[in-house]
Amino acid sequence: MQEPKSSTSGRCPECFVIVHNVAKKHNIGTLARSCTAFNVAQICLVGSRHYNTFGSHGSAAHVPLAYFVTLDECCAWLHTHKGCEIIGVEITDAAHAVNTHPFHGNTAFMLGNEGTGLSEHQLKLCDSFVYIPQHGQGTASLNVTVAASIILHHFAVWAGYQECSRHGAKYDVAPPPQRTAARGQVPLSSQEAEALKAVRQSSASQDWLMESESGSPSNPADTEQPATGLFGDIFEG
Repeated sequence: MQEPKSSTSGRCPECFVIVHNVAKKHNIGTLARSCTAFNVAQICLVGSRHYNTFGSHGSAAHVPLAYFVTLDECCAWLHTHKGCEIIGVEITDAAHAVNTHPFHGNTAFMLGNEGTGLSEHQLKLCDSFVYIPQHGQGTASLNVTVAASIILHHFAVWAGYQECSRHGAKYDVAPPPQRTAARGQVPLSSQEAEALKAVRQSSASQDWLMESESGSPSNPADTEQPATGLFGDIFEG
């Protein structure tokens, strides 16, 4: 068993979850609930900034989410900016049983598709692998959210996260943070917001110039339209 990094640095290792190619969209809401319970630092959504909050029971508001266009971009950011080891949740010849806590520091867990598991590309991006030992022969695998909950609990125990306060049979729930985007949507980063603002201003100025040349001048602010082509699924601000 590896000693947690917190024992030498005084800080608990951080945990991240990479979500890509999850077929059943409602699983993301349930996953967010587990991520909140086990103190995940961030959920990394790859491919779309939209997600289904069904099953989260409001807990999705308590865990930060980040959006990445590609898996390569996501893993590069986690390696470079968070110092993470990318651990795939998959049964492979080199995989370690999760109950042995084969962790070394900040960690990002790569989850696979419910039916097919991790793709070849996902496997290549992982630094190591863990699996969950099973003791009954009635099923070949666990639901992705059940598996994630087990993995995240083991990491939380190893990392030394402090248990939350509780009253009676329930844990205390913190007030939800202020929402900065539509429900089920990852908010724009500061860079994305600035880029969108620039595109809108440019579009409005062009519209104003065209109307001025046609003899029908107007205020650029009156002609401002949301830019969607460049940013794909960015919501209207």
